[in-house]
Amino acid sequence: MKRLFSIRRAVAGDLDAVIALDRLSTGAPKPDYWQGVFSLYVTSGRNNRVFLVAEADGALAGYIVGEIRAWEFGSPPCGWVTALTVSPQAREMGIGKEMFEEITLLLKQEGAATVRTMVDRDDKLTLSFFRSLGMRTGRYIELELELD
Repeated sequence: MKRLFSIRRAVAGDLDAVIALDRLSTGAPKPDYWQGVFSLYVTSGRNNRVFLVAEADGALAGYIVGEIRAWEFGSPPCGWVTALTVSPQAREMGIGKEMFEEITLLLKQEGAATVRTMVDRDDKLTLSFFRSLGMRTGRYIELELELD
């Protein structure tokens, strides 16, 4: 079956479309945040940072962001997926799965032996998605403290 979308590295011209897709997905406009992410992941050109986008029918249909982090609390180098979004109109086309497979391949090529992410325990859709890709609870436990 022919794939109806393409995946490529993000370029500076994708910024506005990423901001719009994120706002559609989260309901919160975060242009300053995404400008900073693009500065670190798109324009800096570092191999250990990856920002991929998916296009379908000539429009941005999704994005995934990841990087390799090393030695945080003794953890050897591992990949982290820090953001993943697929447009509601483009879901169930395999875009999220393909972007995840592409980013894990790139992170592995850069030396990662493990890939991690964080998911809100109440976000059943995202949790199910990552579990369907083989991700399971890891050896590290997230701890947090509410600050007043």
